Amino acid sequence: MTDLFAAAAEIRQSERAPLADRLRPIRLDDIVGQDHLLGEGRPLRGLIEADTLGSILLWGPPGTGKTTLAKVIARTTERVFESLSAVNASVKDVRLVLSQAQDRLGQHGQGTILFLDEVHRFNKSQQDALLPGVETGLITLIGATTENPNFEVNAALRSRSTLFRLEPLEEPALRQLVDRGLDAEGTTASDDAIQLLVDRGAGDGRQVLTALGVASALAKRDGGKISLDQVEAALGTKAIRYGQDDHYDVISAFIKSIRGSDVDAGLYWLARMLDAGESARFIARRLV
Repeated sequence: MTDLFAAAAEIRQSERAPLADRLRPIRLDDIVGQDHLLGEGRPLRGLIEADTLGSILLWGPPGTGKTTLAKVIARTTERVFESLSAVNASVKDVRLVLSQAQDRLGQHGQGTILFLDEVHRFNKSQQDALLPGVETGLITLIGATTENPNFEVNAALRSRSTLFRLEPLEEPALRQLVDRGLDAEGTTASDDAIQLLVDRGAGDGRQVLTALGVASALAKRDGGKISLDQVEAALGTKAIRYGQDDHYDVISAFIKSIRGSDVDAGLYWLARMLDAGESARFIARRLV
């Protein structure tokens, strides 16, 4: 009886899941974008299909398919697939995975893949806990990060992993996602509404589908197809992407603009830093 209720709850939860989760690909051929990594004949695709993937780091902005790719690998590999999030995992969790991987390998000869989301959130000692398993091949690590691994991932871990960079999704890929979303929602959208979704998506597939899901709900309430106004309402205010790399790149551009007496450029870079929440003290120190 408990299993019956659990199955029913899982079905209802999947029906209520965000559009991006409901449309998450389950095959390599269903993933949009990242052709430089997953196109026919590309090395990463070949390693996944042959189930010979070694430890890798997936680096890219939000909404570019890092978690999706890991979940596709989970469906295709003959190895046991474990998943942790560095947001709430501890060294104890890592050691448990390593211990289970050791037992599994000894008893059944079966390997283990560990997907670690947000790997950059692990501190040095937490990342070091992974090293014995990665170094000996006890586990195959798939680390996903939005931050530059050269700054946020230990050199020892980087040297034992292959880095693959995922790029922001281009317009054709985003339009393909919108088409899938419209089919899933059983609705249509005006051309200008679709264009706004793609333009404001800024290469982030998850954001596009999330906004589309909200706009679809608004359109169904009003009894029509998705309009430009509904997409604008669904998108709301988009936060400027401002990661660790931007922190240094933008201040560098700001200083160069000042040195070059380019007032407009200087004001632009200053406004971008302040809008992203950069510390005024940090900016002032660089000006002195």
